[in-house]
Amino acid sequence: MSQMTPEFALGLRAVMLDGFKMEAEITKKVIAAVPDAKSDYRPDPKARTAKELAWHLANSDIQFLDGIADLKFNMETPEHKPATTAEVVAWYDDNVKRGIARVEAMTAEQLVTPINFFGVFNMPSVAYLGFLNNHSIHHRGELATYLRPMGSKVPSIYGGSYDEPFQPPVVEETAA
Repeated sequence: MSQMTPEFALGLRAVMLDGFKMEAEITKKVIAAVPDAKSDYRPDPKARTAKELAWHLANSDIQFLDGIADLKFNMETPEHKPATTAEVVAWYDDNVKRGIARVEAMTAEQLVTPINFFGVFNMPSVAYLGFLNNHSIHHRGELATYLRPMGSKVPSIYGGSYDEPFQPPVVEETAA
């Protein structure tokens, strides 16, 4: 990645953010499906609760976007954590839009600037969009497996689910 050109970084950002914007909409649906009354559910004593996992997912996405835009990772958690599922979804919606806008405003030179990630990685800032996406999808899938045992419904993620079957789009026929 040390040979990444600024032009390539601009294209990579466009592709990655377009995909992440779609993923963020799915993430909001999965978080919204966590019932507040059962948000302390965990499948194993060593696992996070649904509430902890939903917050980790939402907060980490924002931490990554802000770290990329700041060219420095702090991974600081806000002092005020949302109390309910609806508050987490609203917080995420507001902050993911803000974070995406910040990354969209970065220059090509900023996108190729290496950022040290706590001594584990040192990649161009734009490369962390892939890490963000993978991390988010991983934890969203984890949270989705909690939903049925909590008595909730699983939303469609990449097509239909039992609870939200795939509905093909209605295509209007045009007269020839």
